[in-house]
Amino acid sequence: MRLSGHSRGGRLPACLLAASAAVFAQPLVHEGGRWIQTVTGSVPAVSRLRIDCQGPVHLDAGTAGELTYTARLSVSARSEAEARQILARSVTRANSAGGWSVLSTGGGPIVADLNVQAPRLSAAEIATAEGAVEANGVDGLLTIQSGAGELKCDRIGGAVRLTTGGGDIQIGEVAGMLRATTGGGRITVKNARGEAVLETAGGDIEIVNAAGSVRADTAGGAIRVTNAGGPVTASTGGGPIVIGKAGGIVITRNMAGPVQVGGAPGVRSESGTGAIRLTNIGGAMRVSTAMGNIMASLLGGAAFSDSFLATGNGDITVLIPSNVGVTIRAQNDSADSQRRIVCDFPSVPVRMRGMQVVAEGAVNGGGPLLQITGTGGTIFIKRQP
Repeated sequence: MRLSGHSRGGRLPACLLAASAAVFAQPLVHEGGRWIQTVTGSVPAVSRLRIDCQGPVHLDAGTAGELTYTARLSVSARSEAEARQILARSVTRANSAGGWSVLSTGGGPIVADLNVQAPRLSAAEIATAEGAVEANGVDGLLTIQSGAGELKCDRIGGAVRLTTGGGDIQIGEVAGMLRATTGGGRITVKNARGEAVLETAGGDIEIVNAAGSVRADTAGGAIRVTNAGGPVTASTGGGPIVIGKAGGIVITRNMAGPVQVGGAPGVRSESGTGAIRLTNIGGAMRVSTAMGNIMASLLGGAAFSDSFLATGNGDITVLIPSNVGVTIRAQNDSADSQRRIVCDFPSVPVRMRGMQVVAEGAVNGGGPLLQITGTGGTIFIKRQP
């Protein structure tokens, strides 16, 4: 049924009014204790879109010649008459002004489930009081804010800013800078071509590929970055941190959990409890854990820098390739025998000094200082095969 100035009951309800748009409404129906009315409309196309509603939103850009929408309005009421009265106090507006298409719906006791098909968009802004939001195909800037609900986006050609009071965030392809924040939930990213900053008050963070720098912060959960083209900063209150490969320095802070880095030009890592495993490290290491083993493998041929490895309780193993020169200064406190330091290099003698076992000397002709400090465990200084 197409609506103009009047409906079958007389005057058109205010909730169905639209400026500069064709509007259609289906009859009111009763489903699961709520009264439902579905409204569809269209607005002449412009390149920027702003949506303000209360309820879930789904946006697909680049799929239509003009902006079309379907709003499923629902309200809890004791009768159809009461539902119509409530709906009449709400306003659904869709218009074009100032270079923006503006769509607003819902509010108060009315929840609007909104589905939008749009032409190509240079910018989109979506705000909802509550509900899940999904947006795909925006050519430029995308901003989404939800009071609570899951957020999703994919094929975004510009910067992205996502904020939800609570819910998972799923991100596909993003060409610009990425900011994602949730009050509690998991954050996953498939491919971010710019800088990525991800924060959750509790939940895992996972990034498959990031061309730029990455900053990931969770109050409790795992952090996994498969590949990053720039530096990585990762912090968690508890859970594993796994960085596959980074093009810049990796900085990790972990209150309780293991840390693993598969390749980086440098590492700074602090852990309350948990093992730290580093491979293919081509620069300075500043690594400490209160309790846990440390394993560090240096990258052959890299320009190594002064480094420090320390554990309060655990073993430390360092693997040194033949084309990396370093100067070793190792110390194991509270040691019960000289065997608490095991060294493959004759140029680094091991000896007892009171209750300490120490080893000092040059490896492969010497070079930057590698200081190793342990307590109670065993220090292994090995020749890398």
